[in-house]
Amino acid sequence: GATGKKGSAPTGPETKFHRIRITLTSRDVKALEKLCADLKRSAERENVKPKGPVRLPTKVLRITTRKSPCGEGTNTWHKYEMRIHKRVIDFHAQPAVVTKITSIKIVAGVEVEVT
Repeated sequence: GATGKKGSAPTGPETKFHRIRITLTSRDVKALEKLCADLKRSAERENVKPKGPVRLPTKVLRITTRKSPCGEGTNTWHKYEMRIHKRVIDFHAQPAVVTKITSIKIVAGVEVEVT
């Protein structure tokens, strides 16, 4: 299952609905979208209407470095970049239901944060 904090609302009876936000972060868009679809499907199976997945702006981390190890020769550059994609899904649900929803198989390479 997913690790992280559960609803930060005061602990009361089980009938209390919590606002749950699941943040998914990954470098692999396909894996991320698949996990979003799975979460949405399992939420709808539990009769919870999810908001999202909201696609947040992609962070592009770039590193530019000289190809030449010694500094001589033509000024040619290597450009490397890593794209970090982020999705947010919101639920209004009871903690027990959220545990059921988030108990699906987590794909490798996708970071899941439940708040």
